[in-house]
Amino acid sequence: MLVHGDAPRREDPVLSLSALNGMLRALAAQPPGLERHAALATAFIAAGELAQGLADTEFADLGQDAPSPQRDAAMALVMRLATALRVSWDSGFLRLPPLGECPPLPGVLPGSIAPKRAEGFAFYALYPEAYLQAAAATPLGAGTRVIGLRSIGLPLAALVATRLGAQPPLTLRPVGHPFRRGLALSPAMAEALSRSAPAYAIVDEGPGLSGSSLGAVADHLEDHGVVPDRMHLFPSHQGSPGAQASPRHLARWPHLPRHVVDFDTLVLRGTNPVHRLANWVADLTGPPQAPLLDISGGAWRRLRYGAGEAWPPANPWQERRKFLLTAGGRRWLLKFTGLGKEGSRKAALARELSETGLTPPLAGLRYGFLVESWQEAARGLDQAAHDPAALAAWVARYLGFRCRRFPTEAGSGASVDMLWEMACHNTAEGLGEDHARALRRHPPDLRLARRIRRCATDGRMQPWEWLSLPGQGLWKTDALDHHAGHDLIGCQDIAWDVVGAAVELGLAPEALATGLEAETGQAIDPALLGFYMPCYLAFQLGAHAMAAASNAHLPDEAARLQTAAARYAAMLRNVIATRDGSMWRVALP
Repeated sequence: MLVHGDAPRREDPVLSLSALNGMLRALAAQPPGLERHAALATAFIAAGELAQGLADTEFADLGQDAPSPQRDAAMALVMRLATALRVSWDSGFLRLPPLGECPPLPGVLPGSIAPKRAEGFAFYALYPEAYLQAAAATPLGAGTRVIGLRSIGLPLAALVATRLGAQPPLTLRPVGHPFRRGLALSPAMAEALSRSAPAYAIVDEGPGLSGSSLGAVADHLEDHGVVPDRMHLFPSHQGSPGAQASPRHLARWPHLPRHVVDFDTLVLRGTNPVHRLANWVADLTGPPQAPLLDISGGAWRRLRYGAGEAWPPANPWQERRKFLLTAGGRRWLLKFTGLGKEGSRKAALARELSETGLTPPLAGLRYGFLVESWQEAARGLDQAAHDPAALAAWVARYLGFRCRRFPTEAGSGASVDMLWEMACHNTAEGLGEDHARALRRHPPDLRLARRIRRCATDGRMQPWEWLSLPGQGLWKTDALDHHAGHDLIGCQDIAWDVVGAAVELGLAPEALATGLEAETGQAIDPALLGFYMPCYLAFQLGAHAMAAASNAHLPDEAARLQTAAARYAAMLRNVIATRDGSMWRVALP
């Protein structure tokens, strides 16, 4: 199934360096405390993206990783900020070494670079300080050769190196098939990597389905005489590589020393009280009165649904970390929204939606976590009766606000032909080639691309994502980052959410489009609605089928996901079978 993707981003490195200098000047003026530390982490992540973008541009020009003065200078900048982050964390956010401004980078900077979004920082509550703590607990010393795998492994390796007192890391880009990564090294880089050292620290966010990125480095070292127990892995979790791992990598894995400090150890049970999440938010909520309750991974459903009520499906590993905090005589929801610029962007969007009354009231943001009041009496639309006309009017108001206030640039989401390729592929995978052929007989008019007005679409119209409160109307939840996730959809025309509301809430898309026109002053193109319909259904079919497969070890969850996938498959089958002229019908069965 075609589901995942990551829209490329281009930046001018001169402007990136200028923005980083602005962050450093602002840091110098901030008082000690958590907010300054969070701002420092934002600068650190930005420096890592700059260094990664420059290294990858050189890699693209040469076809291999090679040492260069520009790469070394960019890594030195990341190391300087990694050291500052270590000092700030170790001092309980009280101390910060002098930072100054970024020195000019040597050589001619490229006209643009492609920094990759670090998904761990943006989505999965991977805090950089976890790698500081992991390195501190090892027997490794300053002679360790540290190797960071781009993208996120580059800044994480700088943290390991600064904690060990080691030389700046080597940074590599494993390439090739995702399950069979390899290294492309210049002779000088190969010599630097293989040069004898007492130990080697290999740093990345993985392992994933294959662990082939970490495995590619271990293969090279082993091929040059390094025994496995001298290769120390710094992954983000304790798990082994997944089902796509090679026999060689699986056989070697148990013999590789691994050093992991997870989020719970770092932030929930930190030895220093100032490092604990509950204390980060105490100025907003009051002192904690009970231990945090973890409601991540779909556990929130235990609180919303009574005995005998059917739970909605969830894909636990993709859900953001979230907790309930009891403080000040009430309960608060703490939800991870992201570190760095991504987190700040989503926090700004959250404030605007909350201030307009479209989402629950927001108390604030503290180092990656949004804080809002937990609504005890709230129920999802799958639990509460509602008037369809009133619901359509509210949804139109919400979508109209997103369309007006959060426009995005061209290229911020999948193109018409990319969506069509996904729809045809997923239809073939999910319904069979006969249905895919029927779909392909009516390709879209690619001129539709000119009619798309991209915005930060919501992307989650399911009924349990809306909260109904007695006497208070509706609020939207989970409204911040599905347009900027790691699926291939990205930002689309608001018509994507109109189709989503039709599929998920049973609302008439034509009526919603009329309401949206009144809200925005712009008509929704019927042809765009017709094109989006099979694309939306095929995407949801693929996403839920893949989630069911990845949760096979959780039979109840897998069954819920399979039921949802079957529902999308039935709708898609019906839409393909009911055609009006050359346009797919918008109306659902």
